[in-house]
Amino acid sequence: MGDKIRIQFSKHGNIRFIGHLDVMRYFQKAIRRAGIDIAYSEGFSPHQIMSFASPLGVGLESDAEYMDIVVNSLAGGEKGMVDALNGVMADGIRVIGARRLPENAKNAMASIAAAGYLVRFREGFEPDFPYKEALEAFYDLPEIKITKKTKKNEIELDLRPSIYELRTEDGGIYMLVNASSAGNIKPGAVMEAFYRVNGRELPEFALHVTRREIYTQSGEGEAGTLIPLSAVGEPF
Repeated sequence: MGDKIRIQFSKHGNIRFIGHLDVMRYFQKAIRRAGIDIAYSEGFSPHQIMSFASPLGVGLESDAEYMDIVVNSLAGGEKGMVDALNGVMADGIRVIGARRLPENAKNAMASIAAAGYLVRFREGFEPDFPYKEALEAFYDLPEIKITKKTKKNEIELDLRPSIYELRTEDGGIYMLVNASSAGNIKPGAVMEAFYRVNGRELPEFALHVTRREIYTQSGEGEAGTLIPLSAVGEPF
């Protein structure tokens, strides 16, 4: 059928306001312009064989987005593919690398176990309480309950088991959270709970969020077995 390739790319600047479907359509066109020998599905309406990892929320930046494709040819190798794609990329999107996946590898979406985020405060929106000290106390809580609205009703969830790491870093807050289909946690939900525990409401547009990495799970166990999606597969 061809070789499975995982492509890592970053998304920064104004393009963070472009939604997932538009990014997907953009890459379909970019792959054709770059001359990548991508495989197409069969049937009456063939389409490029392509899948993305967890869609990035509008307004978020990322150092590590992932797209899986199937190619008919590996001519030019990894460097050739990366250079060809970067030659047609729009400002704000840059292809970082590519790996050849094993035949039995799950696609990027099905592989996701966790994601790491760096949350910074926009100028003028810094917390009016000592958040660095409060963060440790928040992480030590035995449970962190939130109310989540669904189409039919409201349900109460405990965020705490899905927060794997939480610490101050680089002038902001780093968090590693569950990003699997069974327990996908958004960084905004964690920050809303953090503010609420400290008697505050999180202001709208207060946060600048960057996704640092997406992880898959190697073997069984807790978050200690997480590895970046970029580590799966081999150079080509």
